[in-house]
Amino acid sequence: MEPNLSADFTLPAWLPDAVRLYLDHTEEGLSLRQLARREGVAASTVMRQVRRYEARRDDPLVDEALAALARANVQGSVCPADPQMKDIPDMTLPLRPTPIALDEAGIAREGRRILRRMAEPGAVMAIAPDMEKAAVLREAADGRMVQTAVLERAVAQAFALKDWIACRKQGRLTTYDITQTGRAALKRMVEEEDRRRMGHPGMAEAYASFTAPKQVWCGAEEDGARRLRCTVAESPVAVLARRRDKDGRVFLEPDLVTAAERLREDFELAQMGPRMAQNWDRIVTGLDMVLPRGESGPVGAPAIARERVALALRDLGPGLGDVALRVCCFLEGLEVAERRMGWAARSGKIVLRIALQRLRRHYDETYGRSGPLIG
Repeated sequence: MEPNLSADFTLPAWLPDAVRLYLDHTEEGLSLRQLARREGVAASTVMRQVRRYEARRDDPLVDEALAALARANVQGSVCPADPQMKDIPDMTLPLRPTPIALDEAGIAREGRRILRRMAEPGAVMAIAPDMEKAAVLREAADGRMVQTAVLERAVAQAFALKDWIACRKQGRLTTYDITQTGRAALKRMVEEEDRRRMGHPGMAEAYASFTAPKQVWCGAEEDGARRLRCTVAESPVAVLARRRDKDGRVFLEPDLVTAAERLREDFELAQMGPRMAQNWDRIVTGLDMVLPRGESGPVGAPAIARERVALALRDLGPGLGDVALRVCCFLEGLEVAERRMGWAARSGKIVLRIALQRLRRHYDETYGRSGPLIG
């Protein structure tokens, strides 16, 4: 009789099939031919998948995750009351957080949050052997590395098993890049989330209000059927920053890109989104700096960040504030912004550069050359 996984232990549903084959072969003792017959594929196909994950055990996160899955299988196969358990030595090292308890919903939620940050230009995920959490870092325009996200070690392990991230460099601090598989997964998850939101009655009504001509939040087409997004890999400002004029000079200077990044980071830290969108006209025109009476807003760091965003937009004023909000914060493409603002084609980049020059001056005059501290 072929060995099977213990009935007391079930592999997570989100695990790739290749990982299941690897564990069945290495931990349960099933031969490659047995697995091939079970799956209805050629034995060479199973062998390639098994060998691939065996080779990937050089990756610390993959090795930790596979070891944890194997250990959980053994523990689930032996009853704690079994007398043979007394012969198993106690562990002297603390257990690492493992991806075993994560479900598909949790993986998708963290995937949308983390992979979006890792898809940004110059972004890497960093983790060390003694770190319980990993951090996503991105190189800013001035060369500094800024932290943009934090995730549990178990989530990072799951990402590695799903081939969403790949090890770039090992050492005291191991770094990871997003893979093409990770980018494709992020695109799929973002589209699924948009469809889910549009299918919710309350959200459908909310989205309709955001597309009104006088509102600044313009994340959907006029018919409310589809939300517009720029490419998840980079923002419109990053794309524009690579362009050069006929003399070879960059269209956006590094300090202008830094100003755009600061506005976006403050916007995200302030937890601004659809719920506050209806108040943005009043904020941009300088008529409202606070939430309406009786409405509770973010506290602590989000409240401070929201005040910084409001001050910046008030300084820019209508027009410049609108394009900065659309392109820098909502990541709306320049062509879309031009159409919605009623501007001539290819004029958006000129207005955006003027807005960023004004924004840079605002930060310099308000906070000094170092700019506001994020967080």
